[in-house]
Amino acid sequence: MSAPIRIRPDETFTLNVGPQHPATHGVLRVKMEMDGEYIVNAETVIGYIHRMHEKMGELKTYPQFLMNLSRMDYLGALGYSHGHVLLIEKAAGIEVPERAEYIRAITVELNRIASHLFWFGAFVMDLGGFSPLMYALQDREYILDMLEAVTGSRLTYSYYRFGGLYNDVDDDFIAAARRFIPRMRTSMKKYHKLVTGNIIFKKRLEGIAPLSPEIIRKYGATGAVARGSGINFDVRKNEPYSVYPEFDFDIPVFHECDSLARYKVRMAEIEQSLRIIEQGLDKLPGGPIMPEKKKPIKIAPGDYYQAVETARGSFGIRLVSDGGKTPYRLKLRSPTYSNMHLFDESCRGMLIMDALAFMGSLDLVIPEIDR
Repeated sequence: MSAPIRIRPDETFTLNVGPQHPATHGVLRVKMEMDGEYIVNAETVIGYIHRMHEKMGELKTYPQFLMNLSRMDYLGALGYSHGHVLLIEKAAGIEVPERAEYIRAITVELNRIASHLFWFGAFVMDLGGFSPLMYALQDREYILDMLEAVTGSRLTYSYYRFGGLYNDVDDDFIAAARRFIPRMRTSMKKYHKLVTGNIIFKKRLEGIAPLSPEIIRKYGATGAVARGSGINFDVRKNEPYSVYPEFDFDIPVFHECDSLARYKVRMAEIEQSLRIIEQGLDKLPGGPIMPEKKKPIKIAPGDYYQAVETARGSFGIRLVSDGGKTPYRLKLRSPTYSNMHLFDESCRGMLIMDALAFMGSLDLVIPEIDR
């Protein structure tokens, strides 16, 4: 819904949303030029918590940089750590035991569900509903308990190692994961009844902020944002890695292109992650979680790249090595950075309340942008 935009300077005013504002979900500033309640122009301003991860990656040795990746996206940290260890293993020729890869996939998918649950609760709260946040956090706590038992942490993890894992899963973890799957499937029915089918919720999102496939490609958007606009791309399927080719799962794609479609993609992804976890537990092989013989990490001069599918889209790491103990150059491709820039162009002519719903549908995590 949009109104004709009047460009007379005396009829517009500037509105700052953030950098400390609950609707921005982080230290993000949006400078808006307003005509009444309609947005004439918007500029997202980032950099408030820039931490120089890439520069640290060039100064630290490869093992020293392990813990940095989980500080980028604190809601889906394991996916970023997974991409990092896969890159180094590929570049250094390190063999990974099959059991370790299965456990990585299981824990990444648990972390993906935890991330989507937090987004779901916060998104609905932005639209005026508080109760779903409490239900979502309750389900998320079960995942955090499981991950804490094997990783020692509940938020920022340093669980993966080059060649395997820090710690093996035990029978208690496997039993807890098996109990969680039917619980989460029951919760999904509750969420769809409480939220997805809610007429007020649907009216707030249907037709709001349509993103055409052309604009998605223009900005390089990925993840649920792209799949909500009919683009069937998921790194796990299109550029298979780890043991994902061993799993039978679908990639949810919706063609409505609006904020409701992006919501539906993430809710459907939770169900697909449950399928992957269930298959991973059924197929989990025995054996070691680290190579029998450890060797020092030595990467030959060259250019290396690895992409993984995180909760927010395609995360890529480019490593340029000169053969030394530290990278010559390290570049982190942040999915949220690309997704966020859709907002500036697409929110023009939009009511501010619809723009906040649009921003929530993008699932922005600002520390991942300000890397």
